[in-house]
Amino acid sequence: MEEYLEVKAGPVGHALGSSRLFHIFAMATPGMRELLSMGKVWELAQLHRRTRGAAPYDLVIVDSPATGHGVGLLRTPKMFADIARVGPIAHQGRTIAQTIADRQFTAVIAVSTPEEMPVNETLSLRDALLREQLDLDSVIVNAVYPSRFDSDQIARVERALQDSPSVLARGALRAALSEHARGETQRSQLARLRSGLSMDGQLLELPFVFSEELAQPQLQSLADVLEAGLRSAGGSRR
Repeated sequence: MEEYLEVKAGPVGHALGSSRLFHIFAMATPGMRELLSMGKVWELAQLHRRTRGAAPYDLVIVDSPATGHGVGLLRTPKMFADIARVGPIAHQGRTIAQTIADRQFTAVIAVSTPEEMPVNETLSLRDALLREQLDLDSVIVNAVYPSRFDSDQIARVERALQDSPSVLARGALRAALSEHARGETQRSQLARLRSGLSMDGQLLELPFVFSEELAQPQLQSLADVLEAGLRSAGGSRR
């Protein structure tokens, strides 16, 4: 808060930001914390930074809170602009709201997994954004199982499981069937997500990483997949 006020009002803002009473008053104002947070995000994304000596960023990524609070963050600047109507708060809120609504500047990307509850939450997020006249640009789906076997191959695995005398072989075959079943469930949820979104943006899939840990090689592999998907979506945003 001190930094935001000092940028906007100079020494007077610094004095206000240092005041404990003003802190209590500001934090008791509904939405003020969210407005200050979005104001700082907006400042970070400017080519000409308001913070003295600060260099511009090529890209600003905001890891939003959970769905409801995240939508509230995006809604707050417009809400303050509508309530205040005139004055510095209205002007600042309107400026930030216009930046959020500018799809050449701002992208809203949801991160989900191919399971029932996360898919439900992603669809609810899309509805909430549309009510605010916003939309999702992309959805990233984590931990997607590969499709390794067709129906004929699965039938052969099932027959081999019945016929194999080896305990180790039966364990491996059961693991293959279990992975296939989970992948089928995931694909049905992915289909439901695509159908429910029916959006212009992309749905990007990141593969499940079969590894004991996510070290640099695994992270690099995921980053390469994500970069390729986002690059194909096109556009340049801050």
